[in-house]
Amino acid sequence: MRLILTSDTHLPKRARDLPAPLWSAIDAADVVVHAGDWVDEAALDAFEARSKRLIACYGNNDGAGLRSRLPEIAYADLDGVRIAVVHETGQAQGREQRCAARFPDVEVLVFGHSHIPWDTIASTGLRLLNPGSPTDRRRQPHATFMTADVAGGRLTAVELHRLPQR
Repeated sequence: MRLILTSDTHLPKRARDLPAPLWSAIDAADVVVHAGDWVDEAALDAFEARSKRLIACYGNNDGAGLRSRLPEIAYADLDGVRIAVVHETGQAQGREQRCAARFPDVEVLVFGHSHIPWDTIASTGLRLLNPGSPTDRRRQPHATFMTADVAGGRLTAVELHRLPQR
């Protein structure tokens, strides 16, 4: 099962559309995971139209319309891999311990908000992944998203993808 992980798309505030390589990856994926900050409901509509399966939450920049359509925290079981998706996890210091305590029954936590790619494992085994942002790199050298595979009840092949500069 091929996964696309993205967050902080901020459409159309930061960009009119997603970069073509991300749309291509979404079209080919089995599951798309979005960790919030869509900004506009049209972005959610586009993801829903192009994704085979979408697992998503809202972010701090998402208004009432998006909040009525999406949960604050999304949960899913992907062939035995239990995941949670949330926008904000707080400051980087102590993140692994806080998230392990907050999400004791999941194996993978996908989050956003900072626009900073993140891939760590808490002492409990919880894998924390932030795909960065495909449209607003802020102080990062590249706009990014992630891919991963689920096979045999395990998350494998997690990869950060750098997008071309706009």
